Amino acid sequence: MRKSLPMKTRLFILLQHILPQHGLSRLIGKLADLKLSPGVRNKLLPAFIRKFKIDMSICTDPDINSYPTFNSFFIRTLKPEARPIAPGKALISPVDGTVSQCGTIVRDRLLQAKARYYTLAQLLANDPSVSIFNDGLFATIYLAPRDYHRVHMPYTGKLLRSIYVPGKLFSVNPTTAENVDSVFARNERLIAIFETEFGLMAVIFVGAMLVAGICTAWQGIVAPNQVRDVQIWQHEHDDLIFKKGDELGYFNFGSTIILLLPKKTLHWLPDLVAEKSVTLGSEIAR
Repeated sequence: MRKSLPMKTRLFILLQHILPQHGLSRLIGKLADLKLSPGVRNKLLPAFIRKFKIDMSICTDPDINSYPTFNSFFIRTLKPEARPIAPGKALISPVDGTVSQCGTIVRDRLLQAKARYYTLAQLLANDPSVSIFNDGLFATIYLAPRDYHRVHMPYTGKLLRSIYVPGKLFSVNPTTAENVDSVFARNERLIAIFETEFGLMAVIFVGAMLVAGICTAWQGIVAPNQVRDVQIWQHEHDDLIFKKGDELGYFNFGSTIILLLPKKTLHWLPDLVAEKSVTLGSEIAR
Protein backbone atom coordinates (compact mmCIF):
# COMPACT_ATOMS: atom_id res chain seq x y z
CA MET A 1 0.00 0.00 0.00
CA ARG A 2 1.16 3.48 -0.76
CA LYS A 3 1.69 5.59 2.36
CA SER A 4 0.15 8.61 0.62
CA LEU A 5 -3.27 6.96 0.42
CA PRO A 6 -6.09 8.50 2.47
CA MET A 7 -6.60 6.80 5.82
CA LYS A 8 -10.09 5.60 4.81
CA THR A 9 -8.66 3.87 1.72
CA ARG A 10 -5.77 2.33 3.64
CA LEU A 11 -8.18 0.95 6.24
CA PHE A 12 -10.47 -0.46 3.54
CA ILE A 13 -7.57 -2.30 1.89
CA LEU A 14 -6.16 -3.49 5.21
CA LEU A 15 -9.49 -4.94 6.29
CA GLN A 16 -9.65 -6.99 3.09
CA HIS A 17 -6.32 -8.57 3.98
CA ILE A 18 -7.21 -9.44 7.56
CA LEU A 19 -10.91 -10.35 7.36
CA PRO A 20 -11.88 -14.00 6.71
CA GLN A 21 -12.84 -13.36 3.08
CA HIS A 22 -14.41 -16.72 2.32
CA GLY A 23 -16.14 -17.18 5.64
CA LEU A 24 -17.66 -13.72 5.58
CA SER A 25 -18.77 -14.03 1.95
CA ARG A 26 -20.35 -17.43 2.50
CA LEU A 27 -22.15 -16.18 5.63
CA ILE A 28 -23.62 -13.27 3.68
CA GLY A 29 -24.67 -15.76 1.01
CA LYS A 30 -26.54 -17.92 3.53
CA LEU A 31 -28.27 -14.89 5.02
CA ALA A 32 -29.28 -13.70 1.55
CA ASP A 33 -30.87 -17.11 0.90
CA LEU A 34 -33.07 -16.96 4.00
CA LYS A 35 -36.77 -16.51 3.34
CA LEU A 36 -37.83 -12.94 4.02
CA SER A 37 -40.83 -12.21 6.17
CA PRO A 38 -43.27 -9.74 4.56
CA GLY A 39 -42.27 -7.05 7.05
CA VAL A 40 -38.55 -7.42 6.39
CA ARG A 41 -39.05 -7.65 2.63
CA ASN A 42 -41.18 -4.51 2.55
CA LYS A 43 -38.44 -2.55 4.30
CA LEU A 44 -35.26 -4.12 2.90
CA LEU A 45 -36.03 -4.31 -0.81
CA PRO A 46 -37.52 -0.80 -1.24
CA ALA A 47 -34.55 0.65 0.69
CA PHE A 48 -32.12 -1.20 -1.58
CA ILE A 49 -34.01 -0.09 -4.68
CA ARG A 50 -33.94 3.56 -3.55
CA LYS A 51 -30.28 3.54 -2.55
CA PHE A 52 -29.06 2.07 -5.84
CA LYS A 53 -31.74 3.66 -8.05
CA ILE A 54 -32.91 0.36 -9.53
CA ASP A 55 -35.50 0.59 -12.30
CA MET A 56 -37.97 -2.17 -11.48
CA SER A 57 -40.17 -1.34 -14.48
CA ILE A 58 -37.77 -3.23 -16.78
CA CYS A 59 -37.80 -6.38 -14.65
CA THR A 60 -39.77 -9.44 -15.70
CA ASP A 61 -41.53 -9.21 -12.36
CA PRO A 62 -41.52 -5.70 -10.83
CA ASP A 63 -43.51 -6.79 -7.74
CA ILE A 64 -41.15 -7.06 -4.74
CA ASN A 65 -43.54 -9.57 -3.15
CA SER A 66 -42.51 -12.04 -5.87
CA TYR A 67 -39.03 -12.38 -4.37
CA PRO A 68 -38.95 -14.73 -1.35
CA THR A 69 -35.24 -14.11 -0.60
CA PHE A 70 -32.78 -11.30 -1.13
CA ASN A 71 -30.78 -13.47 -3.54
CA SER A 72 -33.85 -14.12 -5.68
CA PHE A 73 -34.28 -10.37 -5.95
CA PHE A 74 -30.61 -9.82 -6.70
CA ILE A 75 -30.61 -12.20 -9.66
CA ARG A 76 -33.93 -10.86 -10.99
CA THR A 77 -34.51 -11.19 -14.72
CA LEU A 78 -35.29 -8.44 -17.22
CA LYS A 79 -37.95 -8.11 -19.89
CA PRO A 80 -36.43 -9.12 -23.28
CA GLU A 81 -37.32 -5.75 -24.81
CA ALA A 82 -35.38 -3.96 -22.06
CA ARG A 83 -32.06 -5.20 -23.45
CA PRO A 84 -32.25 -5.63 -27.25
CA ILE A 85 -29.38 -7.64 -28.72
CA ALA A 86 -27.32 -5.85 -31.39
CA PRO A 87 -27.71 -7.84 -34.65
CA GLY A 88 -25.25 -9.07 -37.25
CA LYS A 89 -21.51 -9.30 -36.60
CA ALA A 90 -21.60 -7.08 -33.53
CA LEU A 91 -19.97 -8.45 -30.39
CA ILE A 92 -22.13 -7.38 -27.46
CA SER A 93 -21.60 -6.52 -23.83
CA PRO A 94 -22.42 -9.66 -21.82
CA VAL A 95 -23.63 -7.62 -18.83
CA ASP A 96 -24.84 -4.34 -17.47
CA GLY A 97 -21.87 -2.67 -15.82
CA THR A 98 -19.04 -0.18 -15.99
CA VAL A 99 -15.84 -0.65 -17.97
CA SER A 100 -12.89 -0.77 -15.58
CA GLN A 101 -10.28 -1.10 -18.32
CA CYS A 102 -10.17 -2.27 -21.91
CA GLY A 103 -7.68 -2.31 -24.73
CA THR A 104 -4.89 -4.44 -26.12
CA ILE A 105 -3.04 -7.15 -24.24
CA VAL A 106 0.61 -6.11 -24.54
CA ARG A 107 2.38 -9.42 -25.15
CA ASP A 108 0.85 -11.19 -22.14
CA ARG A 109 0.09 -8.26 -19.83
CA LEU A 110 -3.32 -6.77 -19.05
CA LEU A 111 -3.83 -3.37 -17.48
CA GLN A 112 -5.59 -3.58 -14.13
CA ALA A 113 -5.53 0.10 -13.08
CA LYS A 114 -3.10 3.02 -13.12
CA ALA A 115 0.12 1.24 -14.13
CA ARG A 116 -0.81 -1.97 -12.34
CA TYR A 117 -0.61 -5.04 -14.60
CA TYR A 118 -1.13 -8.76 -14.36
CA THR A 119 -0.41 -11.56 -16.82
CA LEU A 120 -2.54 -13.84 -18.97
CA ALA A 121 -0.82 -16.88 -17.49
CA GLN A 122 -1.88 -15.77 -14.01
CA LEU A 123 -5.43 -14.99 -15.06
CA LEU A 124 -5.96 -18.17 -17.10
CA ALA A 125 -4.15 -20.46 -14.66
CA ASN A 126 -1.69 -21.41 -17.44
CA ASP A 127 -4.41 -22.67 -19.79
CA PRO A 128 -3.08 -23.49 -23.30
CA SER A 129 -5.11 -20.58 -24.72
CA VAL A 130 -2.64 -18.09 -23.20
CA SER A 131 -0.58 -18.04 -26.40
CA ILE A 132 -3.68 -17.38 -28.52
CA PHE A 133 -4.73 -14.35 -26.49
CA ASN A 134 -1.23 -12.82 -26.40
CA ASP A 135 -1.42 -9.37 -28.06
CA GLY A 136 -5.19 -9.77 -28.28
CA LEU A 137 -7.95 -7.68 -26.72
CA PHE A 138 -9.38 -7.52 -23.22
CA ALA A 139 -12.25 -5.75 -21.50
CA THR A 140 -12.91 -5.72 -17.77
CA ILE A 141 -16.48 -4.84 -16.77
CA TYR A 142 -17.44 -4.19 -13.15
CA LEU A 143 -20.94 -5.07 -11.92
CA ALA A 144 -22.09 -2.76 -9.13
CA PRO A 145 -24.87 -3.72 -6.68
CA ARG A 146 -27.41 -1.76 -8.77
CA ASP A 147 -26.70 -3.75 -11.94
CA TYR A 148 -28.47 -6.71 -13.50
CA HIS A 149 -26.39 -9.69 -12.41
CA ARG A 150 -26.91 -12.26 -15.12
CA VAL A 151 -24.21 -12.85 -17.73
CA HIS A 152 -24.99 -13.46 -21.40
CA MET A 153 -23.11 -14.72 -24.45
CA PRO A 154 -21.21 -11.92 -26.28
CA TYR A 155 -21.11 -13.78 -29.62
CA THR A 156 -22.40 -17.15 -30.83
CA GLY A 157 -19.98 -19.95 -30.04
CA LYS A 158 -19.37 -23.43 -28.67
CA LEU A 159 -18.11 -24.04 -25.14
CA LEU A 160 -14.83 -25.97 -25.26
CA ARG A 161 -13.89 -26.06 -21.58
CA SER A 162 -14.51 -24.39 -18.27
CA ILE A 163 -11.96 -23.90 -15.53
CA TYR A 164 -12.59 -23.21 -11.85
CA VAL A 165 -9.69 -21.45 -10.14
CA PRO A 166 -9.80 -21.20 -6.33
CA GLY A 167 -8.44 -18.00 -4.88
CA LYS A 168 -8.90 -14.95 -2.70
CA LEU A 169 -12.06 -12.86 -2.48
CA PHE A 170 -10.81 -9.29 -2.55
CA SER A 171 -13.33 -6.64 -3.49
CA VAL A 172 -13.13 -5.79 -7.19
CA ASN A 173 -14.30 -2.19 -6.96
CA PRO A 174 -12.10 0.59 -8.42
CA THR A 175 -10.44 1.37 -5.08
CA THR A 176 -9.21 -2.20 -4.67
CA ALA A 177 -8.18 -2.51 -8.32
CA GLU A 178 -6.02 0.58 -7.93
CA ASN A 179 -4.33 -0.61 -4.74
CA VAL A 180 -4.06 -4.43 -4.70
CA ASP A 181 -1.70 -6.14 -7.14
CA SER A 182 -3.12 -8.73 -9.59
CA VAL A 183 -6.50 -8.77 -7.87
CA PHE A 184 -8.35 -10.36 -10.81
CA ALA A 185 -5.71 -13.08 -11.14
CA ARG A 186 -5.72 -13.77 -7.39
CA ASN A 187 -9.48 -13.99 -6.85
CA GLU A 188 -11.65 -17.07 -7.21
CA ARG A 189 -12.97 -17.30 -10.77
CA LEU A 190 -14.61 -19.39 -13.46
CA ILE A 191 -13.07 -19.28 -16.94
CA ALA A 192 -15.15 -20.30 -19.95
CA ILE A 193 -13.34 -20.84 -23.27
CA PHE A 194 -15.50 -20.70 -26.40
CA GLU A 195 -14.85 -21.39 -30.07
CA THR A 196 -16.38 -18.77 -32.37
CA GLU A 197 -16.17 -17.92 -36.07
CA PHE A 198 -13.37 -15.45 -35.30
CA GLY A 199 -11.40 -17.80 -33.05
CA LEU A 200 -11.31 -18.40 -29.32
CA MET A 201 -13.11 -16.17 -26.84
CA ALA A 202 -12.83 -16.27 -23.05
CA VAL A 203 -15.53 -15.12 -20.66
CA ILE A 204 -14.23 -14.99 -17.10
CA PHE A 205 -16.47 -14.71 -14.02
CA VAL A 206 -14.36 -13.15 -11.25
CA GLY A 207 -15.52 -13.69 -7.67
CA ALA A 208 -15.13 -11.04 -5.00
CA MET A 209 -15.68 -10.10 -1.38
CA LEU A 210 -19.33 -10.80 -0.44
CA VAL A 211 -19.98 -12.55 -3.77
CA ALA A 212 -21.89 -15.51 -2.42
CA GLY A 213 -21.71 -17.63 -5.55
CA ILE A 214 -21.14 -18.12 -9.26
CA CYS A 215 -23.63 -20.21 -11.22
CA THR A 216 -23.36 -21.28 -14.87
CA ALA A 217 -26.03 -22.49 -17.28
CA TRP A 218 -24.13 -25.70 -18.02
CA GLN A 219 -22.90 -26.73 -14.56
CA GLY A 220 -25.08 -25.00 -12.03
CA ILE A 221 -23.36 -23.66 -8.90
CA VAL A 222 -19.59 -23.54 -9.37
CA ALA A 223 -18.72 -21.41 -6.34
CA PRO A 224 -18.63 -21.54 -3.39
CA ASN A 225 -16.35 -24.52 -3.77
CA GLN A 226 -14.37 -26.42 -1.14
CA VAL A 227 -11.61 -27.64 -3.47
CA ARG A 228 -8.16 -26.09 -3.31
CA ASP A 229 -6.91 -27.10 -6.75
CA VAL A 230 -7.77 -25.87 -10.23
CA GLN A 231 -10.61 -27.91 -11.78
CA ILE A 232 -10.97 -28.32 -15.55
CA TRP A 233 -14.03 -29.63 -17.39
CA GLN A 234 -13.73 -30.51 -21.06
CA HIS A 235 -16.87 -29.83 -23.10
CA GLU A 236 -15.77 -30.42 -26.71
CA HIS A 237 -18.18 -33.35 -27.07
CA ASP A 238 -21.08 -31.84 -25.08
CA ASP A 239 -22.45 -29.79 -27.98
CA LEU A 240 -22.90 -26.74 -25.72
CA ILE A 241 -23.59 -24.03 -28.29
CA PHE A 242 -24.70 -20.63 -27.04
CA LYS A 243 -26.19 -18.05 -29.35
CA LYS A 244 -25.41 -14.38 -28.93
CA GLY A 245 -27.51 -13.11 -26.04
CA ASP A 246 -28.12 -16.52 -24.42
CA GLU A 247 -27.71 -16.59 -20.66
CA LEU A 248 -24.42 -18.05 -19.43
CA GLY A 249 -24.91 -17.72 -15.69
CA TYR A 250 -25.11 -15.25 -12.84
CA PHE A 251 -23.44 -13.82 -9.76
CA ASN A 252 -24.95 -13.61 -6.29
CA PHE A 253 -23.89 -10.02 -5.47
CA GLY A 254 -21.67 -7.81 -7.61
CA SER A 255 -18.43 -8.74 -9.27
CA THR A 256 -16.53 -8.52 -12.55
CA ILE A 257 -16.53 -10.07 -16.01
CA ILE A 258 -13.39 -10.15 -18.17
CA LEU A 259 -13.57 -10.75 -21.92
CA LEU A 260 -10.56 -11.95 -23.93
CA LEU A 261 -10.36 -11.95 -27.74
CA PRO A 262 -7.55 -13.07 -30.07
CA LYS A 263 -5.44 -10.53 -31.96
CA LYS A 264 -6.29 -9.20 -35.41
CA THR A 265 -9.91 -10.35 -35.32
CA LEU A 266 -12.11 -7.60 -33.88
CA HIS A 267 -11.62 -4.11 -32.50
CA TRP A 268 -13.29 -2.32 -29.61
CA LEU A 269 -15.56 0.56 -30.53
CA PRO A 270 -13.76 3.91 -30.10
CA ASP A 271 -16.05 5.01 -27.28
CA LEU A 272 -15.43 1.87 -25.19
CA VAL A 273 -13.19 3.40 -22.55
CA ALA A 274 -12.62 3.16 -18.80
CA GLU A 275 -15.56 4.37 -16.69
CA LYS A 276 -18.05 3.99 -19.54
CA SER A 277 -21.35 2.37 -18.61
CA VAL A 278 -22.48 -0.49 -20.85
CA THR A 279 -25.70 -2.46 -21.07
CA LEU A 280 -26.33 -6.05 -21.97
CA GLY A 281 -26.81 -6.47 -25.72
CA SER A 282 -25.16 -3.20 -26.77
CA GLU A 283 -22.42 -3.43 -29.40
CA ILE A 284 -18.91 -3.10 -27.94
CA ALA A 285 -16.75 -4.55 -30.74
CA ARG A 286 -16.93 -5.40 -34.40
